[in-house]
Amino acid sequence: MYKPRLKDKFEKEIIPNMMKRFSYKNKMQVPKLEKIIVNMGIGSAMQNPNELEGAINDLKAITGQMPIVTRAKKSIAGFKLRAGMKVGLKVTLRGNRMYEFLDRFLSIALPRTRDFRGISPKSMDKKGNLTVGVTEQIVFSE
Repeated sequence: MYKPRLKDKFEKEIIPNMMKRFSYKNKMQVPKLEKIIVNMGIGSAMQNPNELEGAINDLKAITGQMPIVTRAKKSIAGFKLRAGMKVGLKVTLRGNRMYEFLDRFLSIALPRTRDFRGISPKSMDKKGNLTVGVTEQIVFSE
């Protein structure tokens, strides 16, 4: 079976280096990726339902997986938003697809972003989650 390049590197290089550096006794103590969630907000889909179909196709091409449609939980009068309206898309990646996406994101997409100066350390929360916003989807070659 095919093993993604980043997963292979993680198992052969990163885990042994982290075990030495942080003096882990077992490789199961080394932190690892669990899942990657890719979200896309589509505020203009309320007026034009055809944009939702285009966004679904774009996210499916980028992640290789069919997205689910997320709906508004609350009504917000200032945004003309009602509870239950379609407002975004979400894809959860695990396993080999997760490593393939992360490899493409780190090696191809991030360097192609305009005025990229690295990922801010402030984008991490206390639980170890990283949040990165990409405004242009043109950075993905798909």
